[in-house]
Amino acid sequence: MSFLARANKKGVRAGAAVAASAAAVAATVWGVAALVGPGGPAASQQNVARPGGPGSGDDGRPGQQPQGIPEGIAHASESGGNAVNITIDDGPDPRWTPKVLDVLRRHDVKATFCMVGPQAKAHPDLVKKVVAAGHRLCDHTMNHDTAMDKKPVAYQEQQILEAKKLIEEAAGSGAKVEYYRAPGGAFTPDSRRIAAAHGMRPLGWNVDTKDFDKPGTAAIVNAVKREIGNGPTVLFHDGGGNRAQTVDALDQVLSWLKEQGRPTGFPVRTAPDAPDAPDAPRAPDAPVTSTASAAP
Repeated sequence: MSFLARANKKGVRAGAAVAASAAAVAATVWGVAALVGPGGPAASQQNVARPGGPGSGDDGRPGQQPQGIPEGIAHASESGGNAVNITIDDGPDPRWTPKVLDVLRRHDVKATFCMVGPQAKAHPDLVKKVVAAGHRLCDHTMNHDTAMDKKPVAYQEQQILEAKKLIEEAAGSGAKVEYYRAPGGAFTPDSRRIAAAHGMRPLGWNVDTKDFDKPGTAAIVNAVKREIGNGPTVLFHDGGGNRAQTVDALDQVLSWLKEQGRPTGFPVRTAPDAPDAPDAPRAPDAPVTSTASAAP
C-alpha cells in the first residue's frame, strides 16, 4: 500500500494549505458556524462508512509504527470471545454525557468515548470524569468533517492531531487518546497512518444503532439485537442533539447483553483485526453549531 510521501513530509507545517482547504469545505463540516437546513447541501452528505473502498484498512496488517499500533481499522474486542465494545461518539455534551456515564456506572460497563476536539476543550470537566471512571478516549477530529477522505493530507493531519491535543489537554493527568475514529468512516490510508504513528488505533464499528436519527428507543435496541452478529463494536452517540432515546436504549441494551451472558470490553489496539470486518452503514449526521444548539 503506497502513501503520499511528499504530502507526508509537509505535515502540519502546511498551515496555509490547511486553512484554505478548511475554508473551501466549510459547508460539509459538522459543527460549522452556519446551520444547513434539511434542503441544504448537508442533506446530500451521507455520513456512511466506506467498507471495501480505498483506505478501508481492513487488511488487518499491522503498520510499522514506533508504538506498535496497526494501521488497520479495529473492530474486535480486547476481551475476545463474545465480548462487546460500547463506543460513544460526538461529545462530550454537558446534558447527555453525564447521563450516559450514569448508565454505564450502574451496569459496571466501560466504554470508549470518541470526542470532538472543541467539545472536549469546552467541557474539560466531563473529559476528566470519563477518564476517572475508567473509560477510554478516542479522537473524533476537530470538525466532524464526513468528507475528510476527499481532503488534502495536511488537512486530515490537522484535524486529527489538533483534536488529540485538545482532548488530552482537557483530560489532564497524562491521559492518552488511544483510538481514532474518522467521522462517517471517512478513513484514508494517510489518516490511518497518521493516527497509528501517534499511538491511536483506527477504530471502526459493526453495529450502527442509528440513534443519531432518534428513531425511538425500541428501534435503537432492536438494531443492536438484530446486528450484533455482524461484530462486537456498537456505535452510540452522546453529542449532536437530544440523546434521551440513546440513554434509555443504552440502559436496555446493557441489561440485555448481561442476560445473554455477553461481557463488555475495549476495542483491540495492538492486535491485527479480522480482514473481513467492514464498518456498518451509518445514517447522516445533522449539523449543529454548538452544544447549546444541540440540546433541546
